[in-house]
Amino acid sequence: MNTDELRSVANAIVARQKGVLAADESNPTIKKRFDSIQVESTEENRRRYREILFTAEGIERTLGGVILFDETLRQHTRDGIPFPRLLADRGIVPGIKVDQGAKALAGHPGEKVTEGLDGLRGRLAEYKQLGAQFAKWRAVIEIDERDIPSAFGIRANAHALARYAALCQEAGLVPIVEPEVLMDGAHGIERCEAVTAQALQAVFAELDAHGVLFEGMLLKPNMVIAGKKCAHQAGVEAVAEATLRCLRRYVPAAVPGIVFLSGGQSAEDATEHLNAMNALGPQPWQVSFSYGRALQAPVLAAWQGREDRVAAAQQALLKRCDLNGLARDGKYLRAMESAT
Repeated sequence: MNTDELRSVANAIVARQKGVLAADESNPTIKKRFDSIQVESTEENRRRYREILFTAEGIERTLGGVILFDETLRQHTRDGIPFPRLLADRGIVPGIKVDQGAKALAGHPGEKVTEGLDGLRGRLAEYKQLGAQFAKWRAVIEIDERDIPSAFGIRANAHALARYAALCQEAGLVPIVEPEVLMDGAHGIERCEAVTAQALQAVFAELDAHGVLFEGMLLKPNMVIAGKKCAHQAGVEAVAEATLRCLRRYVPAAVPGIVFLSGGQSAEDATEHLNAMNALGPQPWQVSFSYGRALQAPVLAAWQGREDRVAAAQQALLKRCDLNGLARDGKYLRAMESAT
């Protein structure tokens, strides 16, 4: 394990004003995205769509990294340039999603644990050879009215995240550790904060026990936010304060950066929440983003699968990247949405 390289890559991903584009949708997930704009999910259409994203002019100003799916890591531009090399040549660190999805947790109805540890060491070595410099693994933690998540469910996912992270660093890849407390359900912000605290406490205890170098990893958590079905939705400042309060209690200062997932928020809400956190002043770690839908939804709407709309799609991506770059400095204003 080259600790200097791990530190360097982790810090490059969350350099000033920069964040991550999550373009690692599995084929079933991207099919849903394409269905929404009536585009067939063929391998060529998926390749072309990702090429549109990765070749958009100016995104290197605010993207420090891009997470790819296995298929995408192996694809090329129309000119034959492998996507990982295309990104690296633009100063954007290429990464790879390595988990194999959340499955039912045996003996614990309603809970899930992420699979993919079997054979992971070999896959990481191959991904490194293909040009990946970091990886991502997502754990899914659901909330119900009373007894979910269980302490065991949280512990099982924390253990898997730590085993994955240790294997990544052994292979020379920076692990992005993603314990996502879902925003589905009717729970309030207080319940989300309590469960997020439990998850983070368990995750960092397991990471420490597995000997993971905190300086050579990134955390991708949910924001502390009420469930989508909750009658009372907390304001932007309340979300920012609750999220930072929770993170300061459980995330070591040695971690270089926190790259939030959007978790189903609108593009505007995700940017506004990120901005509010950065407006509260410097934190022990970089406070950044790793957005999928919150960056891509406007791109898909602009593209519609048409070649004559590629420029509009790329402009939509650049706009969202630039707005989130401003939010990294606490300088975003919602009025900018219509002004740009």
